[in-house]
Amino acid sequence: MTMPAMTMIEALRDAMDVKLTEDPGVVIFGEDVGYFGGVFRCTAGLQAKHGEARVFDTPINESAIIGLAIGMAAQGMKPCVEIQFADYVFPGYDQLSQEAARLRYRSAGQFTCPMVVRMPTGGGIFGGQTHSQSPEALFTHVAGLKVVQPSTPYDAKGLLIVAMEEPDPVIFLEPKRLYNGPFDGHHEAKAAGWAGHPAGEVPEGHYTIPLGKAEVRHDQAHTCTLQERTRQ
Repeated sequence: MTMPAMTMIEALRDAMDVKLTEDPGVVIFGEDVGYFGGVFRCTAGLQAKHGEARVFDTPINESAIIGLAIGMAAQGMKPCVEIQFADYVFPGYDQLSQEAARLRYRSAGQFTCPMVVRMPTGGGIFGGQTHSQSPEALFTHVAGLKVVQPSTPYDAKGLLIVAMEEPDPVIFLEPKRLYNGPFDGHHEAKAAGWAGHPAGEVPEGHYTIPLGKAEVRHDQAHTCTLQERTRQ
């Protein structure tokens, strides 16, 4: 059976839609993610479908976004927040590395921090100095954080769904050069879309790809968590 082709943006949106529908504890928030649907439109239509209490905008304050998410997660909610570009996460880095990552250990398991921090990362779209950074190394060295970076729409949806089901914080880095199509390493090559690419076929509904366990298929790139890739 032929599955629908999606861009990575559409696959991520579909993953959030699935979890918003399944779990009343899930909330989505960040800068311009509500009515506007995010700068890359990853959350377009989610507020209209699920309401302003589930998908809402925040002030331009990354520290407040992360701090609010930690507080909500500690009380049993499951926030999935967006940092508009990975370059902007640094004001919230202290809370991620010193609070979110340590909450389970610090409380001897009395509290967990089931939150996901999504952010577009990397270059390839001529974003310039403050829109092209790749800060994954800053997170992979922090005990208590899981770091995920998908390479295809198929992986993006399955990994985001399982990240939103994790009991501990997940940093979810989205390579913006791959949002709308694959990249063969030649930055001057003509852009190609995900339509017609095997890894652009994304199943409907709920499915997961376990974190740290790559699916090996002949028709798409090897994808796994960065910690797992480091060990290989």
